[in-house]
Amino acid sequence: MSTATTASVSTHILDTSTGRPAGSVAVVLSARGGADAPWVDLGGSRTDEDGRCKDLPALPEGTTHVRLGFETGPYLTRKQGRPAEARRDAPAGAGSDGGTGAFFPEVTVTFAVVPGEHYHVPLLLNPFGYSVYRGS
Repeated sequence: MSTATTASVSTHILDTSTGRPAGSVAVVLSARGGADAPWVDLGGSRTDEDGRCKDLPALPEGTTHVRLGFETGPYLTRKQGRPAEARRDAPAGAGSDGGTGAFFPEVTVTFAVVPGEHYHVPLLLNPFGYSVYRGS
C-alpha cells in the first residue's frame, strides 16, 4: 500500500515458453534515494505457484529508483529437467564451472519511481529472452 510519501512495488513472472507462471523464483528488492546514492537491499521474496511475489518489503521514504533482481537460473534449469551439459541449447561450457547452465541466470530490472504511485513490474521470461513492462 502506498502513501503520499512512498511508492510501492509488486511483480510476477510468466514463463512465456509454457504460458504458465514461474513459481519458486527468488526476487530481491533494492532501492536508492537518488541517482548517485548507493543501493540498499531491502529484502526479498519468492514467487508463489501463481508466479507472484505478494510480500515484497515496503520502500523507504525518499526512494527514487528501484531494482528488482530475479534469480532465474535455478528455475530455468529445473524447467529443462536435465543437466545443462546434455542440452543442445545450453550455453557453451554451461555447468562445467558450477553454474546453472541457463542463458539468463539472473535478470535485473531498474526503474524510477515517484511517491504515491504503485509500480507493478511483470517479467515475461523464456530460456532465451525476457521482457518487462509497467503493469497495473
